[in-house]
Amino acid sequence: MQSTTKFIGLDVSKEKIAVAIAEAGREEPRWYGTIPHTAEALRKLIKQLGGKETLAFCYEAGPTGYEAYRWITSMGAQCCVIAPTLIPKRAGDRIKTDRRDALQLARLFRAGELTSIYVPTREDEALRDLIRARSDAREDLHRARQRLIKFLLRQQIHPPVTIKRRWTQKYRNWLDTLKFETQPAHQAMWKEYKYAVHEAEQRQKRLEASIMEEASKGAKASVIHVLQSLRGIALLTAVTIAAEIGSFKRFRSPAQLMAYLGLVPREHSSGQTVRRGSMTKAGNTHLRRAIIEASWSYRYSPAVKGELAERLSGQSAEVQAISWKAQERLHGKYKRLVYGKGRPANIAIGAVARELTGFIWAVAHTLEEA
Repeated sequence: MQSTTKFIGLDVSKEKIAVAIAEAGREEPRWYGTIPHTAEALRKLIKQLGGKETLAFCYEAGPTGYEAYRWITSMGAQCCVIAPTLIPKRAGDRIKTDRRDALQLARLFRAGELTSIYVPTREDEALRDLIRARSDAREDLHRARQRLIKFLLRQQIHPPVTIKRRWTQKYRNWLDTLKFETQPAHQAMWKEYKYAVHEAEQRQKRLEASIMEEASKGAKASVIHVLQSLRGIALLTAVTIAAEIGSFKRFRSPAQLMAYLGLVPREHSSGQTVRRGSMTKAGNTHLRRAIIEASWSYRYSPAVKGELAERLSGQSAEVQAISWKAQERLHGKYKRLVYGKGRPANIAIGAVARELTGFIWAVAHTLEEA
């Protein structure tokens, strides 16, 4: 941005965009006004400000997505999408307006105090949305099942002792036998609860079928395939990792990826005192949760069998070596922390997840297009 003469802060909302401009130098940013949230309005703004190569725009990441970024960059100007949680805040500032937010963005952008985020391609964003839709469907299914179970509990209806687990075929057959004919209201509710569970299950299956198709034919197919070489990372987890990260090239080292996922410890050090605490939990929540869930597989002794053996079939010798090294190292770390040092299992898994991230980075970088 050496030739940039204007730094423009945008406070983007559903219908309007508040605009503030900071000229190069030390003068206070000036308020421009509000414009409609449309590509044509932004094109007109760029034309009025003049010299698109000298303009740099920024706005906070939020529910409006990345379309404003794509509009601006397609018009030849620079644009950054800013991480909201990393914007410096003044202590005691209790007034928030669109105008003040835009002025603050312009001021901090000119000073270089803002942190930009990675903007995914349209294809990566579509795959990410598909994965998150499946996660939403899974949550909806859980809620629907819980409502049904709690209804039966209120009626003091319990499954037979021969049924050990819920939602097996045997359990479903038992549910079909239940009737509430003496209470028409309960019977109506019961039918709706059962239908809600069925509909949520079907929606999840449809989304999973779409994910499988993307995994086999989409642009990320090769990365998804190689990620499945690691224990605990089957198809859905591999697609989640590939979709949420987008491009592994943006991380120069495993440590960068660990920090991005918030798997590194907090630190509060001063002088000769060094204090480290729990994980920072910064960055991508969806991805961090997926990797932590995968890390629980490393409680068990290293082995290559079953589904993992099938996933390793056809992988390169380098990838297979990384996979085996991950099993030995991470299982050893879990045992050392839990049985050797007496750490709680969830603390140990956090440490395992941090190192698993390094192996994910390693197998992804075996591909030129990762």
